[in-house]
Amino acid sequence: MSLSVSSPKWLTNGVEALISILCCVVFLMFDLLDSVFCVIYGYLDKLIEGEASPCCCSKWERQKRRMNVTDDGLSDSLYERKNIFREMGFLQYERKRDDSNRNFDKGSGRSVNRWSDCGCESCLSWVNDGSDYKLHFVVQEPLLASGENFRGKPSENVIFLHGFLCSSSFWTKTVFPCFSENVNHKYRLLAIDLLGFGKSPKPRDCSYTLKDHVEMIEKSVVLPLELSSFHLVAHSMGCIIALALAAKYPKYVKSITLVAPPYTSSEGNDACLNALSMLAGKTLQSPLSFCSSFMSWYEHLGRTVCLVYCRNHRIWETILKFITRKRDLHFLTTDMTRHTHHSAWSSMHNVLCGGAKFVDSYLIILTKVGVRINVIQGEKDEVVPMKCCNKFKLKAPNAEINIIPNADHGTVLFGREKEFTFSLQHVWESCC
Repeated sequence: MSLSVSSPKWLTNGVEALISILCCVVFLMFDLLDSVFCVIYGYLDKLIEGEASPCCCSKWERQKRRMNVTDDGLSDSLYERKNIFREMGFLQYERKRDDSNRNFDKGSGRSVNRWSDCGCESCLSWVNDGSDYKLHFVVQEPLLASGENFRGKPSENVIFLHGFLCSSSFWTKTVFPCFSENVNHKYRLLAIDLLGFGKSPKPRDCSYTLKDHVEMIEKSVVLPLELSSFHLVAHSMGCIIALALAAKYPKYVKSITLVAPPYTSSEGNDACLNALSMLAGKTLQSPLSFCSSFMSWYEHLGRTVCLVYCRNHRIWETILKFITRKRDLHFLTTDMTRHTHHSAWSSMHNVLCGGAKFVDSYLIILTKVGVRINVIQGEKDEVVPMKCCNKFKLKAPNAEINIIPNADHGTVLFGREKEFTFSLQHVWESCC
């Protein structure tokens, strides 16, 4: 009896130990490969562009940041990620930053994109807009008021922010068509392509910090449209940017709806690294988790993926159209490549991980002002686990939490657009 009872436990422990060992071996190999590709890209950048693009492997840069007490908005996870070969000084290619030549948007002859990024007309459409870069956004103006219920009433503004590796299509293709006539008459809907994604600018010399994202939204939307009040709706990474924007304009914001917010506590000295471990920890548990950790921990291996897939997205899209026999691909498929490796890598670390240093202070400001915060979380979300939502509630006790059963990071919205728009309308009308 004791053997039959104890055997499953021994088996479980054995399997877990085997997976743990396999995980260590796999990511140790990636550590080595990333160090090798650091040298390879250093020489290729020097050969093709005349100078090596700066990376986050530099031990000198890491030591300089440790001595610098000023907060430049960069995440500690960029330079403090553990790599045993980097710590040993194995195969290091030191890149020197030349700030005097890092002003491509001011008339220098330097290419606006790296040789490993796509240079097609679609990906560089933002360059043709002149030197005063602004974000691309889609506006759905309120319909002309025809009845007594709408006549003479000013429209309200709603800003939609998408998540990681998406664009404004995340909202315009799903939520916008499902709004009721009442919403279409009363609200001006603004879906933004965040800096570095979609059709918005993707400058190679931008750090893509929270400050950069917020300032571009101000410059492109808030100030030109003279928005004095607005609602915010955001998904995933966009939630961090929405909280930063709301904390800067607490008296302007009427409500915030956060869908799957990747919240991690600001407590402790390693908030950024803790966020990286929680959102993209090194694991082999599932393909999605593995891909997240691979692209978040290994800068040069991730650049290789972007070189193969994103730079040649037109070829891959043609192949997919042939296989699926479809004239148009799903917007999520095309949005997946509408970024550069630098914009995605920097946003991942400086927003999703670096934002962990600031989110608690944002929530304190918004709680004091009394801004209504509504959180929608999928019960089976693997990207942003439920414990993020639970910790969010502890920091913002007045936030309304809505858990969607059996929903993951995508199906928290996809497939239930009608219910989602109804809940948004309820939140907005309750704030009037």
